[in-house]
Amino acid sequence: MISSASQPLAGNIPTDKPLILITNDDGVDAPGIRQLALWTAALGTVIVVAPERQHSGQSSAMTVAHPLRVCKRGITNGVQFWAVSGTPVDCVKLGIHAILGRRPDMLLAGINHGSNSGVNVIYSGTMGAVMEGCLCGIPSIGYSYHDHDESASLQACREVVETISPKVLASGLPSGICLNVNIPKCDKVKGIKIVRDARGYWTEGYEQYTDPMGQPFYWLTGSFVNTDPDNPDTDMYWSDRGYASVVPTRPDQSAPAQQETIARLIGI
Repeated sequence: MISSASQPLAGNIPTDKPLILITNDDGVDAPGIRQLALWTAALGTVIVVAPERQHSGQSSAMTVAHPLRVCKRGITNGVQFWAVSGTPVDCVKLGIHAILGRRPDMLLAGINHGSNSGVNVIYSGTMGAVMEGCLCGIPSIGYSYHDHDESASLQACREVVETISPKVLASGLPSGICLNVNIPKCDKVKGIKIVRDARGYWTEGYEQYTDPMGQPFYWLTGSFVNTDPDNPDTDMYWSDRGYASVVPTRPDQSAPAQQETIARLIGI
């Protein structure tokens, strides 16, 4: 059992410069997380703690039914890389508790291979990790690039990462707020816009197939429908026009403004 007094797995971490925890949902070997670590290494001590395999679409899932295992994957450009046999949220929790031994000064997640705009923030393992960091009082940012191809160039993300990350590290974020940053597929972004999530929904379906034993199985399909595509207040509007979007996001999903309405509805 790891106690609060145990030696952190990462060793003696310097206290004279900021400590940055980086995770993702694409897995510890994904190109996006390697680039993010490289571009932020000069900001302080960077330690990567990420799932050993892909956990996209896991949201804030965490492991409760079996043990978690940790494996050090080496050091690159001074950055320690650790793999965890769990979800992105597991990586944040275990990273703080067992690997770092203390709360980091900033948490970054990504660079995700694929969009987390609009309602995707609900499903995203990347943003699940970010919200977990936010719940722990850590300034937290999720970065996503709108290209699922892991061989795609991520250079368009560099300017965005190097603009936002040091400012958040220096000044922090408002209490209870984290950032969902999306970068469109392009060679260079036209700018950065602070906006809200686009509203919409997924038209989900399941394709049926048959395995070699004659048993049916199903594969998720579908597409996203943006119900306010012409609204300049939204992330998708600006992503479609070559801009990176920053959406201030809350883990708290309660709706206090609706308390009186619901009280009348149920008669109390």
